[in-house]
Amino acid sequence: MPLGRSSGETQKAGVLGERVLKQAVSRIPPGQKRQALPAKSSPDSHGTWTAWFNIDHPGGNGDYERMDAIRFYYRERVCPQPLQIEARTTDWIPAADTGQVVHASPREGFWCLNKKQPAGEMCLNYAVRFLCPAGSLPQDAKMLWSSWSRWSECSAKCDETGTQTRSRTCLAESLWDPRCEEVSEEGRRCSGPPCPVCNMTCSMGRVNAECDACMCEEHLLHGKVSLQDGAPAAGTAVYRQDQPAKLLTVADDEGVFQVPGICPDGKTILLIRKPKYATALPYMMTHPESKARKEGQSVSFCCQAVGDPEPAQYYWFHNETLLDPMLYKYKNNLVLKNLNVDHAGQYFCKTSNDAGSVKSHAATLSVIAKNGAPCDPKPESNLVQLPHDCFQNSTGSFHYEVGRCPSRPCPGMQDKGLRCKDTVAYCCGVSKMETREIACIGYTLPIKVAVECGCQKCTKAKVIVRGRAVASDTEEPLRFGHIYLGNNRVGMTGYRGTFSVQVPPNTERLVLTFVDRLNKFVNTTKVLPFNKNGGAVYHEIKMLRKKPPIILDSTQTSEIPLGDLEGEDPIAQLEIPPNTFYRQNGQPYVGKVKASVTFLDPRNISSAPIAQSDLNFVDDQGDMLPLRTYGMFSMDFTDETATEPLNAGNVKVHLDSSQVSMPEHLAGMKLWSLNPQTGLWEEEGDFHLDKSRRGKREERTFLVGNMEIRERRLFNLDVPESRRCYIKVRTYRSERYLPSEQVSGVVVSVINLEPTPGYSSNPRAWGRFDSAVTGSSGACVPAFCDDQNPDAYSAYIMASLVGEELEAVPSSPRLNPAAVGVPQPYLSKLKYQRTDHYDRQVKKTAFRISVAKPTPNAAEESNGPIYPYEKLQECEAAPYMAAHFRFYRVEGDRYDYNTVPFNEDDPVNWTEDYLAWWPRPTEFRACYIKVKISGPLEVNVRSRNMGGTHPRTSGKLYGIRDVRSIRDLDQPNLSTACLEFKCSGMLYDQERIDRTMVKIIPQGNCYRESVNGMLHEYLVNHLPVAVNNDSSQYTMLAPLDPLGHNYGIYTVTDQDPRTAKEIALGRCFDGTSDGSSRIMKSNVGIALTFICQEKEVQQQNLFESLRNAPGRFPASPLRERIGLRRPSRGRVRIRGQGVPFVRTPQKGR
Repeated sequence: MPLGRSSGETQKAGVLGERVLKQAVSRIPPGQKRQALPAKSSPDSHGTWTAWFNIDHPGGNGDYERMDAIRFYYRERVCPQPLQIEARTTDWIPAADTGQVVHASPREGFWCLNKKQPAGEMCLNYAVRFLCPAGSLPQDAKMLWSSWSRWSECSAKCDETGTQTRSRTCLAESLWDPRCEEVSEEGRRCSGPPCPVCNMTCSMGRVNAECDACMCEEHLLHGKVSLQDGAPAAGTAVYRQDQPAKLLTVADDEGVFQVPGICPDGKTILLIRKPKYATALPYMMTHPESKARKEGQSVSFCCQAVGDPEPAQYYWFHNETLLDPMLYKYKNNLVLKNLNVDHAGQYFCKTSNDAGSVKSHAATLSVIAKNGAPCDPKPESNLVQLPHDCFQNSTGSFHYEVGRCPSRPCPGMQDKGLRCKDTVAYCCGVSKMETREIACIGYTLPIKVAVECGCQKCTKAKVIVRGRAVASDTEEPLRFGHIYLGNNRVGMTGYRGTFSVQVPPNTERLVLTFVDRLNKFVNTTKVLPFNKNGGAVYHEIKMLRKKPPIILDSTQTSEIPLGDLEGEDPIAQLEIPPNTFYRQNGQPYVGKVKASVTFLDPRNISSAPIAQSDLNFVDDQGDMLPLRTYGMFSMDFTDETATEPLNAGNVKVHLDSSQVSMPEHLAGMKLWSLNPQTGLWEEEGDFHLDKSRRGKREERTFLVGNMEIRERRLFNLDVPESRRCYIKVRTYRSERYLPSEQVSGVVVSVINLEPTPGYSSNPRAWGRFDSAVTGSSGACVPAFCDDQNPDAYSAYIMASLVGEELEAVPSSPRLNPAAVGVPQPYLSKLKYQRTDHYDRQVKKTAFRISVAKPTPNAAEESNGPIYPYEKLQECEAAPYMAAHFRFYRVEGDRYDYNTVPFNEDDPVNWTEDYLAWWPRPTEFRACYIKVKISGPLEVNVRSRNMGGTHPRTSGKLYGIRDVRSIRDLDQPNLSTACLEFKCSGMLYDQERIDRTMVKIIPQGNCYRESVNGMLHEYLVNHLPVAVNNDSSQYTMLAPLDPLGHNYGIYTVTDQDPRTAKEIALGRCFDGTSDGSSRIMKSNVGIALTFICQEKEVQQQNLFESLRNAPGRFPASPLRERIGLRRPSRGRVRIRGQGVPFVRTPQKGR
């Protein structure tokens, strides 16, 4: 059980407000010697009581004062074998008098469980102490007293006599401990410094009495202080810069001040300070990194926050327990030396300024025993799919176990320096591979298998986010919009709204703002999840179109409704009082005002993906918590010519309380504004109840809030929500749902729906939108949940990969718990329904559930797929057999095989090998060739890729690619295939190139008709030339140059393998070198042409023979059959942005 937040956190004044008892002080007059007092006997004749310990607080599951944890932090202050234990609350109430159910043991410690207390009651905050046998605790006074402090500054003024003092503290916690009666403070006489002679001269006025400034009694300085947006800075303190700064005056409510006696000589510097004023909440820029070490080594963790004012004091926590700043002597970096296994766990830091607090993300420290293996040498299971002509009779499947080594931090050869970031990062990876031979139909297939894992340098892969920014209503692209990361512009959108941004190293939370230079769309700030293991994650950014401006009179009261949903009343209304507009310099504005107010109405469920940011805020303790929205609105005010932006003060927001479906939300409703730098919402003000007559015959209750419209123009009507859970989702390559076929880099999104009064099963609005990216063990996506009412919250869950929507498991006509991934009866409680449950014409790409929080004592609900919010680590580390929801890809007719296994979704699993398909994990070059088939049937086309000119790989297989040709709609006897092959180029050692030997083989009764003339000429002119004696196939040494559509070759290089392949495939479909299409154009950009004839009836092709071998394909309700394809029926999607290509049904098959 992890420890809760330690009461040690109270060392910072005002954090938790715990009572602190200060040590009594005995004083000695200066000049006298201190005498040691004899130690008195213990109040208990059987032993000695320890100090009181309080290392946990009653949050979470209860209050745990466990002996093992106390020993970890206070090893020398507890005896090995305590005799008794005593417990009391922090308010000095004995545990026996509290009436609570508690447990205590001298060996194990003390614990109190919240679930065992009466309903609605939580455990109190307890402290414990132990009775130790006589002589088992240090008895001499030196162990009970701290060291003497330094002598204080002399109290004497110049040329006078004063005193200096120093003190020490008794380490025993009890005031009545007799050993604390020794002297705790002593003093001595001292002399003040000699008085300085004032040698200051003034060009104007005279020298003041302190001899630190010139005075001009006849002069009066007038001034005014304004905030950054021009608003008056009331109550601002004005100081003269000095050591220390000297307070001169305080500005009035209008920011105006006067200072008499300041000489106008240009030598006086004023400092302006506003009490409790911070222009920015603290925000964590640098987070600690997870590390692994061996026992006896050292480690350093670092964090860094920014804010205004700059945060100064940092606190570090280990497993939620505050580390003693005096003991560890840390600042923003924490150093741990001589590590042991007890140091393992999670570490995070916390800091604050006048505006609030912030916590870093937790870093995990793994400590390996001195003689322990840094990595588990045994590889994990990893099945790869074999080609369709490599069925394995021994296993009865098309899969083969190749093993894999999960990429986790491990303790490598670390240098002696303690750095925030290790100079060289080490990860577990494949240290030994073996080559196996697999018998296939007509050939032998080589495959490399991981047989041993070890600690080695981590593979560095680039992390990319890419996608498209389009209008939410018409999908009009955001053309040439600016993309900002903080204050830095990091990219632009293209003509089609596409973008690509490389994620900076060590980023934990990626906040991007999309700015429309043409002012057609509201500036959009998004927190985009990404794959930390590398590769690209695709995001669709929905931009909200600005409302056309209306004209307001600045001298009149104006009202603007928020929410124009047809048939519904507005959710709220803005009230702008007269004479409230002012310019950027603070001057009042009088005249006509152009006002554009755009409202995002959560009652329209299709607007959920448009939500700004991720609807999170940071509370006073620095924890990031979720918000539930009742609407967002953006406001733009300009002068009549639309050339100068205007600010507005004292704007009122009237929220119709009848639109708030959960009555408990009324009390917590607040007004928030978005900080585009951090992507966090910050509180602007509260609401209060106000009954107003609206309309002629109705009276409704409204919530009224006040705000100023300054530099921030995006606001939110939100309620903090504490009922939170995580939903476990995994994504797969097919409906087989094999662990080895999980897909990483999929964006899983959850739309949290608003319950109506009475927890109706048909919610009418959304309240929150969340996303997460799948890794090797899926994704845990946050959602609202309730344990008292299972139907209180419901949610839609969907998943997409590179713009392609994945399919959810069907719920009708029969619900199959084994396919859904959740056992009964929990599945029925969650009310799983795919979106086409009642209407088969609806898309199958989402499902809806009631987010029922698991019942603590129900075993069938303790293993997922819903996890309490405090069990995020358990959700992320859940094994494959634990319950989870599933999505799968609708794979096209294509197949990839690599001799050296590689998961394109997880680039960090790349293995150094000469036969690796991708030679480098940071740059991926994809090559495609366009092949035309003349004949009545679609056929499978294979590329067999082998080493060509490199001595280490010559004649060895890199991999195989299979793809089915696509029939032309207008020409029934014509089909075309875009087939991937391995590009030529440097291998992983970057020492010598290899021109890949590529064989293009149509699988059927085919012969080569023609070769692109330009391609043939290029190959002839770039020796050596491959031999082509077999007319049923084509062999070439792949070109080194990135040829284009005129050659029928399409080459794209990118930092992500999926992106490179997608772009090259789109160009191949289009038959151009710079275009893109998802509809195959059969007669342009062709490299090879084959004529394929139907075989005679008695002759079966490979696909027909496999189809007629039912013993190799056991009956299954799943649609996909390995290596086979159903006849196409109308439109079929391929991977990409969801644009269909067309394939006609085939007859006679």
